[in-house]
Amino acid sequence: MTDSPADKKGSFKKLGARHKARRRAVDLLFEAEARDVDVSVLLTDRADLATRDQSVAPVHAYTTTLVEGVADDLDRVDGTIEGYLQDWTLQRLPAVDRAILRIAVWELFHATDVPPVVAVDEAVELAKELSTDDSPSFVNGVLGQVVQVAPQVRAAAAATAATKAARGESES
Repeated sequence: MTDSPADKKGSFKKLGARHKARRRAVDLLFEAEARDVDVSVLLTDRADLATRDQSVAPVHAYTTTLVEGVADDLDRVDGTIEGYLQDWTLQRLPAVDRAILRIAVWELFHATDVPPVVAVDEAVELAKELSTDDSPSFVNGVLGQVVQVAPQVRAAAAATAATKAARGESES
């Protein structure tokens, strides 16, 4: 059965540059875990390959931001996710769901230019595209809880950054 024009039109808006960047970030996080390689090394390898081989799509700047951000803050991101899993552990989740949740939680905590509703919606859309039938509602449920604490996490991060900046200025 083919998609009706209405179906195609509805999915068209989801294919913006940031959506594609998020999807590629999910792919890279998933691949790094599956191959047991450092995601930062994999990211660098893909960027280098894209410069050498024009048939390989370049790595979008936002993909780099997401992958590096998740890698740099993995312990806090994973701890947050685990805190909202009921009767599950992070390692029991499908790897693609882990990658989607990691990106969304990182965005909720750090991407001040991304409204929380967009981060959650994008994660749910990626779960629809890439994972099981149950994953979109599961991802939405976990992120619905994380959204409640995200403003406090952002405020704490801003306060910590301000304190570090003030110490750096006084020590100079």
